[in-house]
Amino acid sequence: MRQPEAPLEEMPTGTRNSVPSWLRNPALVAGIIAIILIVVGQLVSPGFGSYGQVVSMLRVASFLGFIAIGQTIVILTGGDGIDLSVGKVATFAAIIASKMMAGSDEGLLLAIAVPLAVGAAIGLVNGLGVLYLRIPPFVMTLGMMGVVQGLILAYTQGKAGGRSAPALTALVNDRWLFQLPGVLFLWLIATILITLMLRHTSLGWNIYAVGANRTAARLSGVPVKRTILLAYSASGLFAALGGIMLLGYTETVFLNLADDYTLRSVAAVVIGGTLVSGGIGGYVGSAVGAILLTVLTSFLTTINMPESGRIVINGLVLITLLAVYGRQRRLRS
Repeated sequence: MRQPEAPLEEMPTGTRNSVPSWLRNPALVAGIIAIILIVVGQLVSPGFGSYGQVVSMLRVASFLGFIAIGQTIVILTGGDGIDLSVGKVATFAAIIASKMMAGSDEGLLLAIAVPLAVGAAIGLVNGLGVLYLRIPPFVMTLGMMGVVQGLILAYTQGKAGGRSAPALTALVNDRWLFQLPGVLFLWLIATILITLMLRHTSLGWNIYAVGANRTAARLSGVPVKRTILLAYSASGLFAALGGIMLLGYTETVFLNLADDYTLRSVAAVVIGGTLVSGGIGGYVGSAVGAILLTVLTSFLTTINMPESGRIVINGLVLITLLAVYGRQRRLRS
């Protein structure tokens, strides 16, 4: 006869007491691992840990960081929430912006506002499909990824054109205070504002409530549908913002500019400690996760790891973390 399972409270108690508190902070652990990789990289290849190189890695991490903002919010809302269209949305936004800018600062604000609006609209459609058509988020956003790819081909006729505005390029690439590029200050401001929104506003509390238990949130008067729609719209908006910043870095676009950022944005969120089941987590951890993934990629490049190996390692990292947090989800349930 099968032995009954131990009560939930008896399973993790000993483990929790034996593990230092700092090891239970995913964002802190990710930050420590990133620092270790930088130190090891410096030993392997002198200059890897230099101030200029670290700043360059942070600049690259910021593009993923912007995209991970929306991904974090969507995952926090629970219901198996995820947005697999962010990479294509970022690419589409960059293509629209590059064509409107055409290498000139004239009409720069409009050239930024339009792709941001397009990204938010795509996110809104994702939210409507999830809510009213009851399509699972994975399927809905995966389908939207294909739709956006079709829109890109229709818009460009298969050939991307245009060029970043000089002001946008200066924001991303020029060194400002403390030799830091302006995009890092923009990312810092966004991190602070998003963290304050999640922790100290009714919208943020609604996001956590919806992610923790949608039925309880609805019975408590939380506007569940509106919150989910705003979450997916925000995901599209910040994906577009990440694409625009990426355009400032590359100065030109191509048809798969940000495709790699889809799964990496999910990995950044998971590394940062946000539960895939929703309701627990925050953006600071996702930002640290974005930094860790960028440092890891740079480290693997430094040791001459082929691209195939880098892809495999990034995939293994994501699978491992999802397995760990899947266990946490079962314990939470």
